[in-house]
Amino acid sequence: MSQLALPLSLQDHAVFESFWAVGNEGLLSYLAALADTRAGPGCWISGARSTGKTHLLQAICNRLGDDAVFLPIDQFMDHGPEILDDIATRLCVCLDNVDSIAANDDWELALFALWNQIADRDGLLVVTASSAPRDCGFLLPDLQSRLTRLPVFLVEPLDEENRIRALQLRASHRGLEMPDDTARFLLNRSRRDMESLYQLLDRLDAEALKAQRRLTIPFVRNVLLDAGA
Repeated sequence: MSQLALPLSLQDHAVFESFWAVGNEGLLSYLAALADTRAGPGCWISGARSTGKTHLLQAICNRLGDDAVFLPIDQFMDHGPEILDDIATRLCVCLDNVDSIAANDDWELALFALWNQIADRDGLLVVTASSAPRDCGFLLPDLQSRLTRLPVFLVEPLDEENRIRALQLRASHRGLEMPDDTARFLLNRSRRDMESLYQLLDRLDAEALKAQRRLTIPFVRNVLLDAGA
């Protein structure tokens, strides 16, 4: 498991096989090939919150093991830009929410230095942000120029039917069977973004294991009631 000397870890379910790729088949194929060939500059992944960007970054790191490092950069702003100094030694650097450092001079300079170190070693830089490089507000012209060289992908959000399929796929990777009627019940009685749905699935997984129950509608209803949902 790839991590800095910080409290970082990868989710065990964050693998390519558990990502429901409908609408994003090209992106998933590109990332899997990137991890398998270990060749290329990397890429820029943009999209709205809860569309799976973090999942994809962690999937690359899970595939590459100790050759990759994952850093949710927005969560470590207080550590200062020095946190980027040593991570270029990894073949693949994955930075989540990189737009959080836009317009911060020290962080932009540190990211520019990191880019150059990665490029000198023919490494990979894979980043996520809410929008494309030119729309993130980076002020350092050389940094923006470098970042726009990365292939840019937009993660397309899932419609309701594919949210159900994504939820079922994640459940199957946990050894759970989620019938269509249960998945629809869950979708209609909880927040509908995938992050919230997956967090609820975590709770259901724990409760189902403890009670030795299947994910039926009555069981899920009781768990939701106990959680106050």
